[in-house]
Amino acid sequence: MRPVAPFERVMKERRQDSPKDYGRIRRGWCWGEEAFRKELLAQMEERRGASHYGEELQASATAKAERLTKEGLEDLGWTEAELGARRRGDGAKLELAVKLRAETTMTLKWIAARLQMGTGANLSNLLSAQRRGKG
Repeated sequence: MRPVAPFERVMKERRQDSPKDYGRIRRGWCWGEEAFRKELLAQMEERRGASHYGEELQASATAKAERLTKEGLEDLGWTEAELGARRRGDGAKLELAVKLRAETTMTLKWIAARLQMGTGANLSNLLSAQRRGKG
């Protein structure tokens, strides 16, 4: 049997004393302040690789989609409230949806919900109509 390092022994004791405090570490991929998490997500966007897995990839994709959405709203001069007040098939919303679809891995359902465009099926129909030149 190999000797146990002091750090390993201390961590094992802490996990046994308060297991609920360590559940997040076992299930999560990032432990720290929100600013640190955002920094890691930005780095992942640039250097996505085989060592990154489901939860962290999804978090990175969502962060990128949120960033693109925020930038799109700023470019349009819209607030979140104005986004909701505009019709589902608004041309500017549709352009932003196209950008999100092209530059992220977010689903139509997610994009439709985020841009307040109805269901994923509704957004799919709008995108199809646009491609056919009817949008």
